[in-house]
Amino acid sequence: MNAAFVVAGKDLRQRLRDRSAWILGFLAPVAVAMLVSFAFRGAETFHTDVAVVNEDGGALAAAFTAHIAGPELESVLTIVEVTGTAEARALLDEGDLGAAFVLPSGFSAAAIGGEAGPITVLSSVDSPLAGAVARSIAESFVAQLNADRLSVAVAAAAGAPPGNLPEEAAGLRLPERVVPKPAGTEKLTGVGYYGPAMGIFFMFFAIGFGAKGYFEERRNGTLDRIGVAPVRPRSILVGKALATFVYGAASLSSVAVVTGLFFGAEWGPPLAVGAVIAALALTLVCLTAFVIAIAGSDRQADGIASVIIFGLVLLGGNFVLIGGAPEFMRRLALLTPNGWALRAFTDLAGGAGWTSVILPVMAILAFCGVVSVATAVLYRRKSR
Repeated sequence: MNAAFVVAGKDLRQRLRDRSAWILGFLAPVAVAMLVSFAFRGAETFHTDVAVVNEDGGALAAAFTAHIAGPELESVLTIVEVTGTAEARALLDEGDLGAAFVLPSGFSAAAIGGEAGPITVLSSVDSPLAGAVARSIAESFVAQLNADRLSVAVAAAAGAPPGNLPEEAAGLRLPERVVPKPAGTEKLTGVGYYGPAMGIFFMFFAIGFGAKGYFEERRNGTLDRIGVAPVRPRSILVGKALATFVYGAASLSSVAVVTGLFFGAEWGPPLAVGAVIAALALTLVCLTAFVIAIAGSDRQADGIASVIIFGLVLLGGNFVLIGGAPEFMRRLALLTPNGWALRAFTDLAGGAGWTSVILPVMAILAFCGVVSVATAVLYRRKSR
């Protein structure tokens, strides 16, 4: 077993002498994770500026203005004062407004008289989300207004005294509403997702390093010299596997430490995170052996490793938030070890307990087992 540690130490020293190993394994994951998270930072929260063009001046127009300026929407909307529709359109064209509500003259009178009072929503093609939110607010106000008017009409037709019907109807709320309530989970930030995603992506480059190193040593005669030494072939394989495991685990662990300490990324309980990282590092060993079994030279190993790496990260959701992807993409992600790992890290960052990683770790190990069986079959065919 000491020979295996000697081989592992030799491989790690060789790898760490290569600057690309430091860049791809430790520096690039943190840098790219921060760049991507900054690019998506605006998507974590939503806030926009809106304007209200009140051409009506009636009671319902005032009620609508008070509604969107109320405490329930203050975290989403900021009201900008405008003099009219022309100024609102100009601000929309300049990008200074997300949307504008136009309450036409006669809006209140038409609504009280039983006719639908239209609220015009102006939006910009540059702010589609702001326009969608504004339309939703306008539609919900009109729906509540129609429900109040209908309840008054039904009560009056049934013979109810007309005394306080309007006031009582105004206090009613639609039976189906979106009500914000705590979900018992933490908010997932951009760096909280793309830290693990980019860390796993660059961690996978260890597959190419390990496979290329094997063929280079075989071409240079290093493996032959080790073979004639009093070292068992099993010790050589264990040593090389251990070097790949340590390098991959150290790479992703360093990303977790740096993004957690300096950028506030939440990874979850250390033991649970460590279990996922260890399972992924073991997968690196299995995939490296698989590439060696397929390839016949260092160039072939480099090409095959690249195909495997980018295939896994594209399917697993390392470049896009997989939770917002179509259903079939989310299912495909669960065929990859990185897809399961991202699911585990996302659950942990959201406040889930350590037991949430049991299924992902088992799935990653199952993937490694399947790859190992395929590798064994390929080695037997090569040796014939």
